[in-house]
Amino acid sequence: MCKLFINADPELWVSRTHSLRIDGMVTSVRMENAFWQVLAELAERDGMNLPQMITRLYHESIDAGHDLGNFTSFLRVCALRYLELQLSGDVPRDARVPIASLDADRILAGTTGEAAMPDVVTKAKH
Repeated sequence: MCKLFINADPELWVSRTHSLRIDGMVTSVRMENAFWQVLAELAERDGMNLPQMITRLYHESIDAGHDLGNFTSFLRVCALRYLELQLSGDVPRDARVPIASLDADRILAGTTGEAAMPDVVTKAKH
């Protein structure tokens, strides 16, 4: 079992710091490359670069009333949640499908698979 993990590319667990500006304030976020890669894919799906997506996540989370005392942990959980939703079928693995096009309320209500995908994607499959 462990061989699957210990023989992974060591670059995946190397930490990198990204500095970005949110509401005029410069902040630095340090995470492992594996998380940065997932977040970059997530951003690209909706036509954003990484700083744009992180800023958007920050604003939407604040608007929802969340305390982001540990913003880095929040971003790690976002990356893991994205992968989890792909595994469950709630988020298509096809990176051409924007996250914004998905029915978030239906996904959060527990619907899985094709029913949670936008109509355009399900119609294309049939």
